[in-house]
Amino acid sequence: MTVGRLFEGVTIALDSIRANKVRAFLTILGVAVGVMVVIAMASAITGINRGVQEQIETLGPKTFFVQKYFQGGLDISDGSDEMSPWRRYPALTVEEAELLSRLPTIRNVTWRESTNGPVSYEDTRLNSVEVIGFSPAWILSVGGSLAEGRNFTELEEAAKSYTAVINAKMADQLFPGLDPIGRRIKVFGVPFTVVGVWLQPQGLFGGHEDPLVVVPHSTFTKVADYEKGWLMFAVRPTETASVADAMDEVTAALRIKRGLKPSQDNNFAIVTQDKLLETFNNVTGAFFIVMIALSSVGLMVGGVGVVAIMMISVTERTREIGVRKALGATRREIMFQFLVEAATLTLVGCLIGMALGALIAFAIRSATPLQAAVPLNAVIAAVAASTVTGVLFGLYPANKASRMDPVEALRYE
Repeated sequence: MTVGRLFEGVTIALDSIRANKVRAFLTILGVAVGVMVVIAMASAITGINRGVQEQIETLGPKTFFVQKYFQGGLDISDGSDEMSPWRRYPALTVEEAELLSRLPTIRNVTWRESTNGPVSYEDTRLNSVEVIGFSPAWILSVGGSLAEGRNFTELEEAAKSYTAVINAKMADQLFPGLDPIGRRIKVFGVPFTVVGVWLQPQGLFGGHEDPLVVVPHSTFTKVADYEKGWLMFAVRPTETASVADAMDEVTAALRIKRGLKPSQDNNFAIVTQDKLLETFNNVTGAFFIVMIALSSVGLMVGGVGVVAIMMISVTERTREIGVRKALGATRREIMFQFLVEAATLTLVGCLIGMALGALIAFAIRSATPLQAAVPLNAVIAAVAASTVTGVLFGLYPANKASRMDPVEALRYE
């Protein structure tokens, strides 16, 4: 019996949409726009999260990071010491990185600092290029391969030599049609010899990487204009060591090196890949919540439209309501029918919004390297929100219809 009434309510709602296309369209539009925004944003965020996860996985499943300071999520500071806890932490040093690289559980430690600066070749000048000072084994940590030439060596790092590895994008912009190997570029106005061209691993946005220069870290600290004190390590454990054992050994070594007492907290941060992913997901999740809040405006607009169209429907069907009540229909049955009609209106808008959102996700997936996909939880949330909107905003018209006096309703012209 309930299924029959449900089907009847859906049929009446669809007939109402066909009979009043413009009015129904305006009602459905707000819901459709709100759902479309949610589905499109959820799809894009899913693609971004997958891309970030793939990028981090290229570092190796066991790689973890040592930093001066790390706080997950959005960092807010007013410039005071209380809001800037990193000021109390000493900077990491190359000596500490070399110490960690000699630990039994550690296979390799790569250290880096970076900044942006001018890079030029003859008359071509790029004003803001990312310049990274890496230790010699950097490719093991960041992935990719050398398309031409070679990497700088341990001896060149120790000698603070002026050698540089550039990425393919930089080679295209500075040396179109030329062999870059052996050519001299200027980084921060200082001449460097290009010894290699690096092919970056597939990035989050595909082949649209920016120009980049990698130089020996020892040389970087001598010539670069950068914010000091933010040296970072990427630590790779040996094949036989677990991540937990390697992290424990690194923690113990740094605490001993820094003379920390057992009662003192660490004045450095060790960050796993899972923690980085969790932090990134929290940030994108915050943006998603904001988008849901904005899209709820569309649902509210749709809800107001539901009230309007259902009130008109109640007025137009006053005699029908009177007949049904005279034949024994209860208040609950009348109210149920009108609530089903209201929910059907918003669900139609939801289906249209999901279809449009899926089309946007497909466009993003086709036009960019982002693996955008519609997540199931976004679909469930959209359907639930639309149904609840229809029911809540349909309560007043449904209640009004259920309270009609059958005698007065039958007299209505």
